Amino acid sequence: MIDSGLLPGPHIDVTGPYMEGPDDYLFMQMHQLTSPDDARNLVNYWADQGVTSFKAYMYITRDQLKAAIDAAHKRGLKVTGHLCSVTYPEAAALGIDDLEHGFMVNTQLDPGKLPDQCPKSGGKPTLEKMAPDSPEAKDLIATLVKAHVAVTSTLPVFEHSVPGRPPLRPDMLDAMSPEARTAFLYARNVRASRPAGNSAEMFQRGMQLERAFVQAGGLLLAGPDPTGNGGTLPGFGDQREIELLVEAGFSPVEAIKIATLNGATYMGRQDQIGSIALGKNADLVLVKGNPATRIEDIEKVEMVFKDGVGYDSQKLFDSVRGRYGQY
Repeated sequence: MIDSGLLPGPHIDVTGPYMEGPDDYLFMQMHQLTSPDDARNLVNYWADQGVTSFKAYMYITRDQLKAAIDAAHKRGLKVTGHLCSVTYPEAAALGIDDLEHGFMVNTQLDPGKLPDQCPKSGGKPTLEKMAPDSPEAKDLIATLVKAHVAVTSTLPVFEHSVPGRPPLRPDMLDAMSPEARTAFLYARNVRASRPAGNSAEMFQRGMQLERAFVQAGGLLLAGPDPTGNGGTLPGFGDQREIELLVEAGFSPVEAIKIATLNGATYMGRQDQIGSIALGKNADLVLVKGNPATRIEDIEKVEMVFKDGVGYDSQKLFDSVRGRYGQY
């Protein structure tokens, strides 16, 4: 409907269903792969349907992931992953193209980590042990850079683990359905009432590792990951991600580039999208202010252009007011 002009919206690059391994009882709606052949068949089936990428999930095994990566690469497609049973170094050795959620979910240093199994600790011990200047962090980052593995930063979804963060945006709350807003605020208040532990320090650690990765020559991408406690919304979350990259130590222009041109580069579309240049698609965002000097101005969107066609942002916001979470 978008492509035919019946509905306003972005160009969509469609991923296949998550490629999940055995023993995932949290997300029972996902097909659990039974073998490398099963993974290979899943990739080929959905590639035939026109999907443009694949995502591996937490319980996938190394053999299944390797089969999926090889099958996708034969079709000229890429594989990203939110991993747990497979560590970051293992995934890099298997040829994965991208790793989701920064360095927050790597499990390589978790005590008792067993091959092809997701530890209950879920990566927190690894994050605690991996200071940016530690030998373990330097070795991991060098491994990823050498293997040309990109990393996707999704700081907004992790920011909610820190009590009192993020600041509440009235326009974001207005976009939520009443039920979604109530559930989010309830979850936020519950989190604020519990001991903070070292959540703020670990959030900063994730930021530091992303900064070190870029300084070492790594390709960092940006996204919101609209899951968690319900307070990370698409669009609003993308803007917050850029602000958090600046908090992580990137300049505003560097942060904007990570969220725009770096994504296009990863997709091999940097000649068409991702920056403003003669001959590229007229996909533009017009903001009131100067985010190059004040990154918060990234929130003041006046108009967006897709393929040279302008859309009034306020009308778009009004059209979804009170509806996010409705479905």
